Amino acid sequence: MKDRMNELIDIINEADYNYHTLDNPTITDQEYDKYLRELFEIEEMHPEWIREDSPTQHAGGKIIEGFEKVTHKIPMMSLSDVFSEEELISFDERIKKEGITPEYMCELKIDGLSVSLLYEKGKLVRAATRGDGTVGEDITHNVKTIKVIPLKLKEEVDIEVRGEIFMNKKTLEKLNEERKAKGEPLLQNCRNAAAGSIRQLDSKVAAKRKLDNFIYHLPNPLDYSIETHSEAIDYMKRLGFKTNPNNRLVSSMKEVLEFIEEKGKIRESLPYDIDGVVIKVNNIRQQQKLGYTAKYPKWATAYKFPAKEVLTKLKDIIFTVGRTGQITPNAVLEPVIVAGSTISRATLHNEDYVKEKDLKIGDIVSIRKAGDVIPEVVERKLERRTGEEKDFEMITECPMCHTTLVKKEGQVDYFCPNTKCPARNIEGLIHFVSRDAMNIDGLGERIMEDFYNFGFIGNIADIYCLKSHEQDLIRLEGFGEKSVYNLLEAIEKSKENSLERLIFALGIPHVGVKTAKILATNFQTIDNLEKASMECLVEIPDIGDIIAKSIIAYFEDNHNKSIIDELKELGINTKTTSMKKVEKNEEFTGKTFVLTGSLEIFSREEAKEKIESLGGKTVDSVSKKTSVVIVGKNPGSKYQKAQTLNIPIWTEEEFQDKINNK
Repeated sequence: MKDRMNELIDIINEADYNYHTLDNPTITDQEYDKYLRELFEIEEMHPEWIREDSPTQHAGGKIIEGFEKVTHKIPMMSLSDVFSEEELISFDERIKKEGITPEYMCELKIDGLSVSLLYEKGKLVRAATRGDGTVGEDITHNVKTIKVIPLKLKEEVDIEVRGEIFMNKKTLEKLNEERKAKGEPLLQNCRNAAAGSIRQLDSKVAAKRKLDNFIYHLPNPLDYSIETHSEAIDYMKRLGFKTNPNNRLVSSMKEVLEFIEEKGKIRESLPYDIDGVVIKVNNIRQQQKLGYTAKYPKWATAYKFPAKEVLTKLKDIIFTVGRTGQITPNAVLEPVIVAGSTISRATLHNEDYVKEKDLKIGDIVSIRKAGDVIPEVVERKLERRTGEEKDFEMITECPMCHTTLVKKEGQVDYFCPNTKCPARNIEGLIHFVSRDAMNIDGLGERIMEDFYNFGFIGNIADIYCLKSHEQDLIRLEGFGEKSVYNLLEAIEKSKENSLERLIFALGIPHVGVKTAKILATNFQTIDNLEKASMECLVEIPDIGDIIAKSIIAYFEDNHNKSIIDELKELGINTKTTSMKKVEKNEEFTGKTFVLTGSLEIFSREEAKEKIESLGGKTVDSVSKKTSVVIVGKNPGSKYQKAQTLNIPIWTEEEFQDKINNK
């Protein structure tokens, strides 16, 4: 019977390893349950035979009075955090300054609880939390309930490994369903649920929470003749530990950034929560050379994904005048970091928007970046109101020229009707030189306002006459001969911009970047667009009545016509240059494409432009409507989804062949 018990322990432990660590079940659930019941029965009859590595010991049952303190022989240091591409590049540059050409291991940063596992002769003897890095708490009784953590390794080795304990999203969902049915408070999120579970004094409670674990760090790899972090990961996996398959060894910061972008896009579809990506120098000797600060290793850092929402105070609501005269209320906020950048302003769109959200000056509000780009006030926190908040009041006069505002019937926005309002002119000028428009480097908002106020620029044509003020500009504070030279060069270079940039820069109401590109493709010159009829415009896909009327109204205005004539005389390009009229190609025309993975033959922008020039379009996500998925190196979940949906998949080479054989 004892031999049968040992046999059952080996069978079940091997099944646990295959299922939880390798994600490759080798026996059915029914077989597993049968073996486990048989093992329980033998151990009940002979409790003196129970082995420490028996899978029955994962079930819990030990109750402790409190957590004992544990001193880590090797400190469990935390990682420095970075929030932007610039900070990652600085991290890379600091390493290269030490004469190191690094390989990096990129790993997902699991949002859980750090743990140290200590084994003697292959048997788990202690599990501990990080604590303050030097002293943690003994949580062995609870860690033993986590099935994926082996009680006995595949080799009789003395070793300490470190990793992350976490709870899967579906586990949390199921637990909360059960707690709701019992009238118990719900667990807030996976991280808190995991941390709370691991701190239970009764291990049976922890066992019911079905926690998970990834091992990602061997503190002393050279003691095992291991020279790289990637080798350490492979070694720990061979011992029986579960490691995350979503790791990648890369040789450049460009590949690091690609990994971050790729994993950021699939973040929500992962079965567990991640809050960033960890980047580590792979070579252990290089790690030793780089060393540590008082708090962090110099050879690793953690890129944190942008916070989804943060709280701050709505200090005031001010009003701005746009280039069309539209009046926009704007939130003045206590500065707060959102998605890696400091936010102190956010648009509130219009009066109705403010009233619908019931915003008051002094409210505590939640902020996020809409589409990860534009700061947005999500809601006010009613429970945080003190009674000292002030009601919002819409203004009745333009804040710049004091003209009485107008609101057209059926519209939500107020407008300043004064076409000579200074604010409208300034906003139009700022728009003209902006990145998506003429993209003139050196003409930021503040400089444009100064040049307008000094009388150097009154309309967009004046931008191209700034050379006549060269000496005046050199004498301005903050300028000098070199900076003025660079600015004038940037202005001159912008004359060569493609037609779609100019169309967007003109500021025609309702004509955005995409619409400008469509108009340039179809009309080829600004003269053709100026002569376009209503019927001709609305025949074009994506150009509706509102846009068509706006275009016609713009070119009927004599002031606008004279400005365009001036631009022509000044040498600004008004014809298509980089763009060709859309060619018909049955492989591309009318089809929708998705790009995934790292492209090597083309840049992403080049690939998109080529697809569009042949009549296709690109989108970011795969769906049943997707025509083709083009895959580069290391494709992600989009590739897998395309396979599931039986969507045609082209390699980059096949994509190139389709283009060349058109």
